Amino acid sequence: MAEELKKKVMVSGIQPSGDLHIGNYLGPLRHWPEMIEEFDCYFFLADLHTITVRQEPAVLRRRVLELLAGYIACGLDPEKCTLFIQSHVPAHSLLAWVLDCYTMFGELSRMTQFKDKSARNADNINAGLFTYPVLMAADILLYQPDFVPVGEDQKQHVEICRDIANRFNGVYGDVFKIPEPYIAKVGARIMSLSTPETKMSKSQPEGCVFLMEKPEDIMRKFKRAVTDSDREHCVRYDPSNKPGVANLMQIYAAATGKSYEDIEKEFDGQGYGVFKPAVGEAVVETLRPIREEAERLLKDKAYLQSVYRAGAERARRVAGRTLGKVYKKVGFTEP
Repeated sequence: MAEELKKKVMVSGIQPSGDLHIGNYLGPLRHWPEMIEEFDCYFFLADLHTITVRQEPAVLRRRVLELLAGYIACGLDPEKCTLFIQSHVPAHSLLAWVLDCYTMFGELSRMTQFKDKSARNADNINAGLFTYPVLMAADILLYQPDFVPVGEDQKQHVEICRDIANRFNGVYGDVFKIPEPYIAKVGARIMSLSTPETKMSKSQPEGCVFLMEKPEDIMRKFKRAVTDSDREHCVRYDPSNKPGVANLMQIYAAATGKSYEDIEKEFDGQGYGVFKPAVGEAVVETLRPIREEAERLLKDKAYLQSVYRAGAERARRVAGRTLGKVYKKVGFTEP
């Protein structure tokens, strides 16, 4: 226990807005089990954030459980990290309101993702869409983390979180620890099988391979994967001139541990008709134990409930301490 207390704290949220795919897994997710050995990690399913876009209630509830099962199957051991559902810890919403009052309108109006999401959801530009960076700041600051894992699209959110925390600390003293961005191992950057110039995304299902897909569907997608118009059908790593082949090589390398040089030698003179099914088979075998374990977990609803309830209980204790300190500082009467 003493060793665990010495660990640095890390927090990260995951939106249950879609199914996990190989871009998620072969990218950062494969490295998360290493993180929970090194850090005291809090991972939450960000259902509060998800409803800035309209959701089908039954689908959202199903996706939360599927995502929880998927992350456990990928190696996030609930005994070694705190896994919980965001809406089960009321302190997230309560702190967000306080922090709203210490966040400037101009700061929020400059957020890139607000502009992007507003453009995509012009009929539903709601207040939650505008203020969700403040909720994200509350998500982070409640757990007094040392680090927050960030990708390119999240740097701005960590920056505004730090600005809000510094502003609050400037008024009331050292209430919040100022978190540092943590540049996680990103792994492979997987592109779409149908449009290899764009990143793999659940919004393009025909070019996206999902972790829970049937093996025959995975094989079909790889056999149809876009390669190039090269008459030689040569398997060579050349991202500029052969982006489709380079993407397939990257997937195969991530799934098998082989180097690009080894892959070129393995498929020398064999063409894409042999190469593409081989990549598909490697992915099927990589995902098989994850899919089977996730399917097993989804049949055990009692176990999944025990995981997210235990996680929420621990999260509520930690978050409650921070919220209590904040309430006292701003002058709220002790309940």
